Amino acid sequence: MKNSEKLVLSLSIALALMLGFLPFTYAMHIMEGYLPISYCLGWGAISIPFVVWGFISIRKTLEKDSRSITLLALAGAFVFVISSLKIPSVTGSCSHMTGTGLGALLFGAGAVSVLGLIVLVFQAILLAHGGLTTLGANTFSMAIAGPIFTVIIYGICKKLKVNKLVSVFIATALGDLFTYCVTSLQLALAYPSQVGGVAASLMKFLGVFATTQVPLAIIEGIISVLIIMALETYASKELKAVGYIKEA
Repeated sequence: MKNSEKLVLSLSIALALMLGFLPFTYAMHIMEGYLPISYCLGWGAISIPFVVWGFISIRKTLEKDSRSITLLALAGAFVFVISSLKIPSVTGSCSHMTGTGLGALLFGAGAVSVLGLIVLVFQAILLAHGGLTTLGANTFSMAIAGPIFTVIIYGICKKLKVNKLVSVFIATALGDLFTYCVTSLQLALAYPSQVGGVAASLMKFLGVFATTQVPLAIIEGIISVLIIMALETYASKELKAVGYIKEA
């Protein structure tokens, strides 16, 4: 068995074990019925062009090298697992990592919009994590805004000639945090504070999630670096196929 095949098998076993012990609790995705219908429709409409862009991006990637589908599937599985592991926050809600930053670095932000949408649908149906009515809002924050910000930060780090692995850590950690900044803004827009309006409500939501989200973002950055190191060691051909090593 080749080293790359051993890596794929090991990751598959790890994902299966993690999925077997996932806690079935409510998490920080905006839950079913929490947003007014107008906001649900609005965020859904905004997300549509990005998802279409994602499908086009994935098609081009697979046309270039069909073997990339294995790495793409693993990126999607990583998002599903890591965003399903929920940590209780101080307010009785939960926080979790997103996992979308790693996929954005490998395949681009467009592709992750599709992976994130698929993950969110399965989580809403199977885990009561998020909701179908809030799918557009959750897709925009976790699968669109976060990945795009990750790619932007990574590009800035490259221009500044920051070490590649350090760049991965910074980009994925900040991408995770930006996801929750966007989620907080979505909630603040829907439920502005009676005193201070949207700005006051935004600060309240940011304060609620910061306690648990900052350490989780750091952990996600470290995990992303470790995975990149493993892929560079055992699956360099696959990384070359998706253009990551060339870009890096």
